[in-house]
Order: sequence, then structure tokens, then C-alpha cells
Amino acid sequence: MTLPPPLTYDASMKRFTLILAFMAVFTASPARAGGIPGKFDYWTMVLSWSPSYCNSPSGQRDRQQCGRGRAYAFVAHGLWPQYARGWPEYCDRKPEWVSRDVLRAMTDIMPSNNLVIHEWKKHGVCSGLGAKDYFALTRKVFASVRIPERFKRPNAYIQTTPQALKKAFLSANPQLRANMISVQCGGRRDRATLGGLRICYDRNLKPRACGTNERRACRARSLTLPPVRTRR
Repeated sequence: MTLPPPLTYDASMKRFTLILAFMAVFTASPARAGGIPGKFDYWTMVLSWSPSYCNSPSGQRDRQQCGRGRAYAFVAHGLWPQYARGWPEYCDRKPEWVSRDVLRAMTDIMPSNNLVIHEWKKHGVCSGLGAKDYFALTRKVFASVRIPERFKRPNAYIQTTPQALKKAFLSANPQLRANMISVQCGGRRDRATLGGLRICYDRNLKPRACGTNERRACRARSLTLPPVRTRR
């Protein structure tokens, strides 16, 4: 049997480059940077658990959200424009400044200026709205979600499951259905931390089934939520 000639350096590099390109196609993020502001299919309201953030290295340095007297539980992480598959971010529009008035107005539900500014640049610009209107809409959607009593200001660790957390929100919000909520998590499967709770709305702010972006839900056996504590 005649063996094929060995690959030259150029041929090897060409094959390697093709392999990388092939892998990139199948591992690329569904996010589409540079989308058109206002062109999207639905909204996702993302709630995050502030005590988990405050236990992280970033949170330990964030006095605005996690400093003395700053006792938050569920907060509005952001209101994200979504495509049916994928999502826009950092859209093609020079973002306006977020005014000090808007920053102050959002403190009770988005307790970090850095969070507000980041969410505006990454997601808010893609809404097609101005900053003031976008954050007014964020507040409106957040206010429409009733937080279950157990999760308002717990002073001890909560041990739960993704299914139980979802059920609690469905019970507190009868306008929602199971396919409209997604629980995201990170860390160990036997004791994960809550990454975020996502609720989906159509362009008219009516609850709707989530798209494919929210289908990779948390599969952990247990979720740990740290208590709400104020620093002294």
C-alpha cells in the first residue's frame, strides 16, 4: 500500500485553520453585536439575587449595592431585547449618556450605577428607546412581577430547587405560565447558585412563551440563596 505524502507545513496550517473555522461556526455565540435598534422579537426581564452578587469578589468591592444599609433581595438585572433565536447587543447607535436623574431614579430596583450603565450600553440601546424611556419601561415590567413572600428579605440561607423557585413565582403571578419563566444557575449541580430568573414578554408587554434563548434552564438538584444582610 502506498502511503500519502506527509503534509507540508503550509498544508498542515491550512488544515488547522479550516478546523478552527469549522469549530467557530458551531460554537459561536448567538448574540449579534451591532444589531439594529428597535428590531427584535420579544423582551426578557432578568431578575438577579443581590446577596449572591454581594458574596462575589466584585460585590465585595461594590459599596453602592452591597455596602452598609444596602439590603436587597431580588433586583432588576436588566430588560433585554431578544430575537426568536439569539439576541442583539451593543447595537449600531452611539449610546446617549444615562443622566444622573435616571441613575438616582433606578437605585431602588437597580442598586448599582455600573449595572445601569452597563445594561444600557449592552441591551438598552438595542431597544430603540431613549435611556429615560427604556428605564421607565424596565421599572414598569419589574413592578408587574410579584416577588413571593419567602424571597423578599430572608435573614437565613434558602435551600430550594429550580422547580420550586419557578413554582413559587407562578403561584404569586397567576398571569404567568411555566413556559414563560426560566431559571438560570451556575456552580455545582448539587448546590448551585442562582444566576438569574428570566420572564418573557411580547413587544406589547404581555407575558409570552420564552424563545430558544431561555430553554437551557438550570438542571441543578439544589439552589442556594444567601440571606439578605446589611454590612455594619
